[in-house]
Amino acid sequence: MKLTEKIIEKLTCPIGKKDRIVFDDIVTGLGVRLSPNGNKNFLLQFRAENGAKRRLPLGAHGSITLDQARQAARAKLGSVALGKDPAAERKAKRLAALAEAEAERMTLSVLLDDWLKIGLTDRSESYKKEAHRALSFAFKEQLNRRADELSKGDVVRVLDEIVKAGKSATASRTLAYGRAGFSWAVKRGRIAANPFAGLPIATTTASRDRVLSDDEVRAIYQAAEVLGFPFGQIIQVLLLTAQRREEVAGIQRDEISTDFTTWTIPACRAKNKKSHIVHLSPRTREIIKALPRHSDDCKLLFTTNGKTSASGFSRAKARLDAIIRDQNPGLKIEKWRLHDFRRTCVTWLAGAGFNPAVADKILNHTSTTGLTTVGNIYQRAEYLSERRAALETWAQHVISLTAGREADRQKNIISFRVN
Repeated sequence: MKLTEKIIEKLTCPIGKKDRIVFDDIVTGLGVRLSPNGNKNFLLQFRAENGAKRRLPLGAHGSITLDQARQAARAKLGSVALGKDPAAERKAKRLAALAEAEAERMTLSVLLDDWLKIGLTDRSESYKKEAHRALSFAFKEQLNRRADELSKGDVVRVLDEIVKAGKSATASRTLAYGRAGFSWAVKRGRIAANPFAGLPIATTTASRDRVLSDDEVRAIYQAAEVLGFPFGQIIQVLLLTAQRREEVAGIQRDEISTDFTTWTIPACRAKNKKSHIVHLSPRTREIIKALPRHSDDCKLLFTTNGKTSASGFSRAKARLDAIIRDQNPGLKIEKWRLHDFRRTCVTWLAGAGFNPAVADKILNHTSTTGLTTVGNIYQRAEYLSERRAALETWAQHVISLTAGREADRQKNIISFRVN
């Protein structure tokens, strides 16, 4: 019909219908949509260049007049005649606006929180906490900025400052965390680019090749005895077994065999998600048997509250270093960390003649050192007896150092060689 303002005022949507559209005879495709609740909205119906039917909202009756709706409809029809699609353009603008709003919401802080809660569900608690902490600390000035505004230049400047402060290893870890976090966000469509991608690890990064000397091993082990429960025993077990910090701190009683000769790390707690058997030397068994028990129903060996494993390694190591200095005034120990125990152990075992493949198994590494690619695929030997011999030999060496029996050290080496 020929629409007028009075006619539009009288138009209603029939009872029981979702809506009703009445088209104008003056401007082809112009209509007014009537809703059951009384709302009346102008729209333009047309066919795009590909023949698809489109409907484009023009505005609510009352907000714009019929004359204004006709004027807008004619303008849109002019664009259609030129091969354009006003409806598609409107949708694109709406999506762009939504994307912009999402980008405004996606600050660096929000991105890191989402990565922690969604993207790192299969990683260890220690990795999740450290990755989030390291990035939040390094980029604290950018946390409230949009994540997509963090440029490669920003990243380089922050990492360079960390390196200049003498913390190149920290810079490398921060780079690795950032690269992983932003890669996750790109894959999920949160941001378009990864500012950490393509950046090389600083050449000044300290390689992780720290091997403790015999004097350092002795000093650390003896200082741990003074440190006390739980960290003193944790550090001694770490040194004697060459296992990872979080795995030792989280030992549960049902992981220890009834005769205390082995400790089985379940796949859910192992870094590489593979169950791992650790042979316990006589000295390690003594330490575990002597541990105080929090309560009868507590499964954790190293806990102070009966609910969670011991935490606070940084403070504990600081106290340990202070004890070492007090007990060994003439000994200068360069910067070290608990992870150095693993490398120190396997390096000593290699010098004692043990097969590197045995060392790899002790460390629960995925691949086996010294094997070809084909050998890695088909190698299924666990070297259980060799691993037991190696760890017992290493433990005897450590104890001989603390007992001052350096001359007898070689006698402790088990003459077991794997070719």
